[in-house]
Amino acid sequence: MPAAPAMQRNDAASDLDALLALNRDYIASVQNSDVRRFEEILGDDFLCSNPDGSLVDRAAFLNQTARPVTISNIQALDVNIRLMGDFAIIHARTTYTLPDGRQGAGRYTDIWARREGRWLAVAAHVTRC
Repeated sequence: MPAAPAMQRNDAASDLDALLALNRDYIASVQNSDVRRFEEILGDDFLCSNPDGSLVDRAAFLNQTARPVTISNIQALDVNIRLMGDFAIIHARTTYTLPDGRQGAGRYTDIWARREGRWLAVAAHVTRC
């Protein structure tokens, strides 16, 4: 028997809250080189398209995350989460401060999959403006 519409809205709201929190964790983990948190929230099959055009797998992404971060004050703005059953797409823009004090900006798209009841990031695409 299908869930009542109100139940589906509550589930969607819960998923949205979870994904908003995971998005904040993802951004904070980039800023703080938090490899441990990424180990928890990335799927084993995670792939990331970097701003330089390279495509890295989970292991390479964790290695690049472990390097000292040269930018600061990373902020995610205009976060748009699109829920699609057991998948979600997050689009957002970023602002940050470069080492020389100039402002930088970019966009990202993250793909999340619900696996065994948990949301895991399975893909990311990052651009710089």
